[in-house]
Amino acid sequence: MSVPVPRQRTGSAVTVGPIAAAPATAGPIAADPVSESAGGGDLMLLVIEDDPAGTFTVPELLGAAGTRVRIRTARNLTEAERLLTDDIHCILVDLALPGSARDRAEGDELAVLRHVLRIAPKHAVLALTADADSERAAEAVRVGAQDFLHRDELDGRVLSRAIRYAVERKRADSAQVKLAESRLRAQENARLERGLLPTPLLQGSDLRFAARYRPGRSRALLGGDFYDTVRTPDGTVHAMIGDVCGHGPDEAALGVELRIAWRALTFAGMCGDELLSTLQQVLEHERESDEIFATLCTVDIAPDGRRAGLCLAGHPSPLIVRKGRPARLLPYENGGPALGLLPRARWPRRQVELGAAWSLMMYTDGLIEGRTGAGGDRLGQDGMVDMVNRQLAAGLGGEALLEAAVAEVRELNGGDLTDDVAVLLLDRDRPHG
Repeated sequence: MSVPVPRQRTGSAVTVGPIAAAPATAGPIAADPVSESAGGGDLMLLVIEDDPAGTFTVPELLGAAGTRVRIRTARNLTEAERLLTDDIHCILVDLALPGSARDRAEGDELAVLRHVLRIAPKHAVLALTADADSERAAEAVRVGAQDFLHRDELDGRVLSRAIRYAVERKRADSAQVKLAESRLRAQENARLERGLLPTPLLQGSDLRFAARYRPGRSRALLGGDFYDTVRTPDGTVHAMIGDVCGHGPDEAALGVELRIAWRALTFAGMCGDELLSTLQQVLEHERESDEIFATLCTVDIAPDGRRAGLCLAGHPSPLIVRKGRPARLLPYENGGPALGLLPRARWPRRQVELGAAWSLMMYTDGLIEGRTGAGGDRLGQDGMVDMVNRQLAAGLGGEALLEAAVAEVRELNGGDLTDDVAVLLLDRDRPHG
């Protein structure tokens, strides 16, 4: 049954059903008003309606199921914007409300509704029409309203159901939009991953390659760590791994720049000190501040696979596993500083013997700086070597070895690592004469 509800002073809130009036207070617009429960709790309705008689006829809602709908009224859009606070769940807009003089001149009969949809994009909106305005009511739904109501057909059941339906439909629409956005982000991330993470270029080499990468930032695609592996026309295999200090998107972008520069310079025939000196110039030109630096480890493996040149720029030494022997760190003394720390620095290249069959593991310090339990010491290089030897004894190798190493470091740390982790493995298991 419909009963007239006296209109209180503009800006007040009246209750339909068994509760007392609640004051309207200005506040921030809700971040997502339809996310609040609409299954059986209270709802606040903002009515935008200019009734010359000063009343708004609304059905009396039964309280048998505990449903309460409170109404806040506004005579125009200016009052509506002021009253659109974070407790509003649904807005009822009278399509007969006159718009601006410009809107009337342009014949836009839905200008008021369009304005409400702009200022309240996350709220459920209902259109209120006269019986003769069915065509305009349908158009209101097409432009964004969740539903429409005929003024002369309102009763408690219709209004209560329409409000809850509008809120639930808006929530479903918002969820669908978020799902679509999530899918688009996932697709974009996949494209970024293909473009930014390297594809090893080892065609013609008998070396096997494996890598694992885990950024420290939550939900990030890339961190400041970077790596790459290529084979040049003379048969030499070049590998590198590096770490830009910091974990933000700027550091990730700089890491990608350094990796691409390294690949281009390597194919141009540079290696050792000449290559690192040029990379330092790239870093100095591209970094955001003079405090940004990067560590780097480069290895160039001879075509016969038995020896390699090694350069370290403030980076931990690789780990080598020779057939029938335990893993150990490659000995290296007098390496150069990290890129970007000292002008005109030098990075000596050291020749190392690899042997006939071997595995070479290169890594960033995220793999060794995790803690060994709450309040424990860092794992460190020695702890990493012991861990890898245990995994080798268990028969692991290749990608399984890297996966197990990263997983165990995370487990020892008691959760996610705060630093980026990159690790790559080169294997040569077919001895040549």
